[in-house]
Amino acid sequence: MLAAQLHGPADLRIEEVPHPGPPGPGEALVRVRAVGVCGSDLHTFRHGKIGEIRVERPLIVGHEFAGVVEAVGLEALDGEFRPLEPGTRVAVDPAQPCGHCEPCERGHPNLCENLKFCGLFPDEGALCQWIRVPARTCFPVPPEIDDAEAVMLEPLGVAIHAADLAKLRVAQSVAILGAGPIGLCILQVARLSGSDPIFVTDKFPWRLDLARRLGATKAWNCDEVDPVEAVRQATGGRGVDVAIEAAWCDRSLDQAAGMLVMGGRLVVAGISDDDRMSLKHSVARRKGLSILMVRRMKHAYPRAIRLARSGAVQLGPLVTHRFPLQEAGEAFALNADYRDGVVKALVEL
Repeated sequence: MLAAQLHGPADLRIEEVPHPGPPGPGEALVRVRAVGVCGSDLHTFRHGKIGEIRVERPLIVGHEFAGVVEAVGLEALDGEFRPLEPGTRVAVDPAQPCGHCEPCERGHPNLCENLKFCGLFPDEGALCQWIRVPARTCFPVPPEIDDAEAVMLEPLGVAIHAADLAKLRVAQSVAILGAGPIGLCILQVARLSGSDPIFVTDKFPWRLDLARRLGATKAWNCDEVDPVEAVRQATGGRGVDVAIEAAWCDRSLDQAAGMLVMGGRLVVAGISDDDRMSLKHSVARRKGLSILMVRRMKHAYPRAIRLARSGAVQLGPLVTHRFPLQEAGEAFALNADYRDGVVKALVEL
């Protein structure tokens, strides 16, 4: 079968690789239909690593994906603990927690000590024609949700988890730093939670335009205005109750802290390029901020599916570019360079 393998920084090749074979007990063989290019994928694409995890051999990348179940093994139950049938369209959770370690037993599978994750070395990803996965990671999607929207259920799940950590409340003010796919999903979830006002910052005007269309109260270009001062003016000097960093985790982290009220909540969803976080100590300490880190999600797919199916959250407008598998390298390069008004690039198989 064909797959997109990363051989090193910015070296993505379409190559023949072995078919994964038939599913074993509790597994499903999925024919991949679409894969999204995620911001975390871009760290691996640009640098051949993300954090301390390095790609040490050619690796099939990609973890946001949807497809069709071609075959199932014995006792194959889906993510809702129902029998999984061949022919079912599914969105697939790329995380495969063990279910037995202490974090899993405590109800935190996103913090699993033995986690396998599609496209994160050494585990192969989804940019290939077929993939074998635990059936429990497969979530059937209704016909109202197309393949592109099914792919976007993964970033929406991360946004739901970020909103849960933020404890968003009706009429509490929120600032979202970063209007990429995660930030735009957080924006929509915050709006549904009753947050008001909702401020958004980013450095790309087309993303800010989309944020406004999706419900941002105000959206500012952080390269053109001081976002901390803009929030202060918009709130009469008070600041916001919650700030969610969903950008590059660089200067945006200090900006988020500067926007917050005393005792505010800072939620960090972004990933830094250099694996470092820099935050002015005196601001965070004097304000008594609570700082929470987003590590993926916890069984958020059912909620994401309900939101997408009802139309309460719009996922289609976030997908701006589509490429065939043979042009996966261009999809990654486009997204890495933030060219041509990209928000989310999709690879279709």
